[in-house]
Amino acid sequence: MPDWLPVAASTYAKDIDGLIWLITAIVGVWFVIAEVVLFYLIFRYRRRAGVKPEYVDGSRKKQIAWILVPCAAILACDLVIDAASARVWDEMKLTNPKPHMTVRVDGRQWAWDLTNPGPDRVLDTSDDITLLNELHVPAGEVVRFELRSRDTLHSLWVPELRLKQDAVPGRTFRGWFEATRPGEYGILCAELCGVAHGVMKGTLIVHESSGYENWLRSAQAQAPAAAAPAPATAPATAPATVPATAPAGGSVAR
Repeated sequence: MPDWLPVAASTYAKDIDGLIWLITAIVGVWFVIAEVVLFYLIFRYRRRAGVKPEYVDGSRKKQIAWILVPCAAILACDLVIDAASARVWDEMKLTNPKPHMTVRVDGRQWAWDLTNPGPDRVLDTSDDITLLNELHVPAGEVVRFELRSRDTLHSLWVPELRLKQDAVPGRTFRGWFEATRPGEYGILCAELCGVAHGVMKGTLIVHESSGYENWLRSAQAQAPAAAAPAPATAPATAPATVPATAPAGGSVAR
């Protein structure tokens, strides 16, 4: 694999790379053919003394063949690409592997709010961990994501995972990935979303399985004190008994 492609760090990344190579090869061959024919025709029908230019109306069979044969060949190439990409599309978009965990990704101008489930592995519970521009996942486990936008169009893009999904306000997009290589990868926005679009960046940190559990325990230990339940004891300055307060215009029950 050439160096200009990012490292393939998900289960479907190499399949997408295969599609990129297939399309590049087909388009590349046609580019060479088109350029060779173009320069041949330029040379063959260049201006020469004593030869008048001729208008070609495209009514002869040979002239029509110059249009129909390339069209048929291009259609055949498109069918080959469609057949190859359908399998990858089905794997990425239509299959729904059972996830080990679900994370939430909220895009806004110009940052990512990224939520991991706590030890219970369930979102929207009291032990959730929300970080700014930082998402942690374990390697080798299926992770489902819920992608939302809070203001305008954004697009979640992690090049190493070959993952890109648009985010539209008012909608929740669900997808999945399985990271295969521990490391740190950029989380980018691929949709021009305002003047600071270029700084809307985050980091995906892929841990080994044991490393993810260690991070989870550490994050729980560092949870803000505000998340803890408030103490039930009254302040020292408060009176021992508090008189009942009657509503306006009412009376205190005796």
